[in-house]
Amino acid sequence: MIEVGAKAPEFTLPRDGGGEVSLDSLSGQAVVLYFYPKDDTPGCTKEAIAFTEHADAFGAENAVVLGISKDTVAKHDKFRDKHGLKVALLSDENSDVCERYGVWKEKNMYGRKYMGIERTTVLIDASGNIARIWPKVKVAGHAEDVLEAVKAL
Repeated sequence: MIEVGAKAPEFTLPRDGGGEVSLDSLSGQAVVLYFYPKDDTPGCTKEAIAFTEHADAFGAENAVVLGISKDTVAKHDKFRDKHGLKVALLSDENSDVCERYGVWKEKNMYGRKYMGIERTTVLIDASGNIARIWPKVKVAGHAEDVLEAVKAL
C-alpha cells in the first residue's frame, strides 16, 4: 500500500477519447486520482458527476482530476458521453496501477469473495508525492472534501 509522503507510483494509461495520460506529464500540478469499481453504476456515476461539477474549481487550483477503473476506453467513452463528464477516465484493464496503488482488494458481497477496486482517492502534490489518501470512500460530499484538501496544499 502507498503511504502519505511517499513518491507516487508512475503510470501511463489509455484515456477516454483516445491518447494516454502519464503521471510524469502532469508534473507541477496537483493530481487527484479517484479509483472506482465500474462505469455507469449508481455510486460511480454520482462520484464522476460530483467531480465533474467541481472540475473548474479543481482547475483553478492547478489540479487535474483523473478517474481510474478497469473498464475499457470504449466503456469510458460511453459513460462520459451519457453523463456529460468533464474529468478524464483512464483504463487500467490489467489492474497494474490499481495494484501498485493498493486499491485492488478482496471484496465480499452476499458471502461471495472476489477481487475488485476499493473506492479510493489519492491526492498527489505538485512535486509528485502522495499528500493524502481517502480509503473506502463514501460518495456523498467526497468531491468537496477533496477540493478543500487541494486548496490546502
